[in-house]
Amino acid sequence: MKKGFTTGSCSAAAAKAAAYMLLSGKEKNQIEIETPAGVMFKAELVDIVRDEGSVSCAVIKDGGDDPDVTTGAHVKATVTVRAEGEEDAFLEPVIEIDGGKGVGRVTLPGLDQPVGNAAINSVPRSMIEKEVLEVCHLLDFKGKLLVEISVPEGEKIAEHTFNPRLGITGGISILGTTGIVEPMSNKALVDTIRVELNQKKSLGNNIAFVSPGNYGLKFMKEQFDYDLDKSVKCSNFIGETVDMACELGFETMVLTGHIGKLVKVAGGIMNTHSHEADARMEILSSCALRAGADADIARAVLECLNTEEALRMIKEKGLLEETMKIVLEKIIFYLNFRAQGRIKFECVLYSNEFGILAETEGAGEAFKRS
Repeated sequence: MKKGFTTGSCSAAAAKAAAYMLLSGKEKNQIEIETPAGVMFKAELVDIVRDEGSVSCAVIKDGGDDPDVTTGAHVKATVTVRAEGEEDAFLEPVIEIDGGKGVGRVTLPGLDQPVGNAAINSVPRSMIEKEVLEVCHLLDFKGKLLVEISVPEGEKIAEHTFNPRLGITGGISILGTTGIVEPMSNKALVDTIRVELNQKKSLGNNIAFVSPGNYGLKFMKEQFDYDLDKSVKCSNFIGETVDMACELGFETMVLTGHIGKLVKVAGGIMNTHSHEADARMEILSSCALRAGADADIARAVLECLNTEEALRMIKEKGLLEETMKIVLEKIIFYLNFRAQGRIKFECVLYSNEFGILAETEGAGEAFKRS
């Protein structure tokens, strides 16, 4: 699958090209940079505008085969030289980096950048500075350059990202640690979960409220009137989320989820993606057996196409409550096994048809305390 390049790489390439055109007086249509991963990025330049004292140009973001919402965006850099005559005050070139239109602004703590800064993360900032300094040394410039990164489409694109939940307003973030985009990167998803958890902890929360998906978050809102801005969506990465919650020092993690996802955790499956493992019916069947079901019921559960169908069958036999109690016990067992005593767990297990199926004793109180 084709790899792409991050918004950080695009920003660094555009900034390097704009700085070169500004300081040399020559126009460039291509520029090359080396990403932190050691991969060379040759970028085509568009939207070139040359004014007295500043040059701007853009690189069109290409996410490769990754379904990246920023693909096609124009990542633009405007480089401006400090007022004429002030360069002499500097013994070495100085680079100042900020965000313009379509680049978000940080409003909450716990992110890579402090409150008030443009949402241009540390690695992209280092990349931009490195590439622009290279041009300064090449052309013997010792003044100060202002580099403004903007994304004209950024504010609209940001509506489809996590930025509004993270308190980043006005646009997208300029991101990337390696400079390249791996198609369908699980690491990117896990990194996003870490950012959200870290932010919640920085805001003083000692309880991590987690759900695998939007339906779980909606259930938390409807059932417990919970402020969803305080919650974290962990997707299929329950094990990694447990690890990160422990690492960040949360006292409690409250996991709320549909039976179709969380029943897998009752079997010790910590990545609930269907490509990793399933065993939903096998786990439900075994728990129903422990609750008193006979072999015929167990076999019938194994033939069910989804968990809601299996629950109806178990309920008809009067065994739903006891079966769900066993499922919940096993979920907590395996979460504790993963965490090894570093964090306390609460859990709410629900289904679309039956509502709350089971919950730990302290779950409701945790929601009230939040």
